[in-house]
Amino acid sequence: MCMQCFANHCAVRTRIRFFRLSVLVFEFLFSDFSILKINLTKMASAVKQVQNYKDEVKAQAEELLRKGIPESILKLNKILDAPQFKTRVIEVKQDINIPIPDPIILNDLPPAKKTKFDNSISKDGTRVLIFPSGAIPPNKHITDLMDIIKPHIRKLVEDAIVIKMWISFMVPKIEDGNNFGVSVQEDTLGEVQSCESETSSYSEQITRYLITRAKLISKIAKYPHVEDYRRAVQELDEKEYFSMWLTLSEIRNRYCTLHDVISKNIEKIKKPRPSNAGESLY
Repeated sequence: MCMQCFANHCAVRTRIRFFRLSVLVFEFLFSDFSILKINLTKMASAVKQVQNYKDEVKAQAEELLRKGIPESILKLNKILDAPQFKTRVIEVKQDINIPIPDPIILNDLPPAKKTKFDNSISKDGTRVLIFPSGAIPPNKHITDLMDIIKPHIRKLVEDAIVIKMWISFMVPKIEDGNNFGVSVQEDTLGEVQSCESETSSYSEQITRYLITRAKLISKIAKYPHVEDYRRAVQELDEKEYFSMWLTLSEIRNRYCTLHDVISKNIEKIKKPRPSNAGESLY
């Protein structure tokens, strides 16, 4: 009887251990399943957000082609006809306000003692350390044009990026044959990328002008008697005025070119392959 009880007791303990082990295995599998489910949910949410972003870019690009770019062209035409861009070049001139010191008359000076100079010390020009009119301002005519042009430079770059992404989203998956529409997309995409890179360089042009002018002003302060430096500043301002007009004209022309090229090829851009227009590379 005792042996039977012992056997039953062992069997019960074995069942309890098996049950506990089963519970642990179930909890482990269920936890992994929960983690997997959470990860899949996050992935699905991320994919949905990316798709929403693509849809927003497409809608924004189509709105640009329908309304945004034509309005920008008309606005730029109006600015180019404004008095700021019709000024004669001679009116761009601005006084530098750096005085020319009186020449030193050596005969009026007391006799100087002989001084031994070190050859390693370089002689500087006549420095103007104090300006009667205060700080030397930039050319107001030019800076006013810069304030007008810079927002349009940024806007064209932003619009080009949106259109570039829109065309990229329309590119179908890679297949053999029937690639004429894809080549149209690639040519248009190249035009947009060229517009983006060239427009970005306009900001660098403004920076180069300011740095060059500052160096010339420093030269005038150091060598105030040299008239060539003063004339160089005037010539630089006139050149930059023309460059500002040319930059704004190029921005307007870029908008016109983009709108014309895309409008003429809109069907091939949207549906490069009619048989699988819905399947895209992205």
